[in-house]
Amino acid sequence: MTTDQHDDTTSGTERDGHEHSHGPRHWFRRNPALNLAYRIGVGVVGGLVLVAGVLMIPYPGPGWLVVFAGLAILATEFEWAGKVLKFAKRYYDMWVDWLKRQSLFVKLLVLAATGLVVLATLWLLGALALVGGWFGIHEPWLDSPIFGSKG
Repeated sequence: MTTDQHDDTTSGTERDGHEHSHGPRHWFRRNPALNLAYRIGVGVVGGLVLVAGVLMIPYPGPGWLVVFAGLAILATEFEWAGKVLKFAKRYYDMWVDWLKRQSLFVKLLVLAATGLVVLATLWLLGALALVGGWFGIHEPWLDSPIFGSKG
């Protein structure tokens, strides 16, 4: 994408307050029905990315990165999402800084709590019974209270 093709995706105006006069986003803004469809599309895509990120938070991997990506997508069309993104980044950074200053014991407690959340969600989703079944283990306590027995 060249700089000529780059489109500012703020809510209808450039940062200097003047209407953006080129690019595909301006074309959508000129037509109220297309503008609404575009905003709905951004809302759906951003919302799905955000929800996926929230679901990934307790698991190893890029959960928070995906949350921030979802909020950034939403912030291209919704001012509230930009505010939430700034808020979330600030508190995430504060949490990471706080955790870095803690003793090994506190860090291990946080790790254990995260592990318990992961195990609980795996149990609720039936993954423990599934994996147990692979090894011939069919214990009732492995069955998900939501989905019941898979065997």
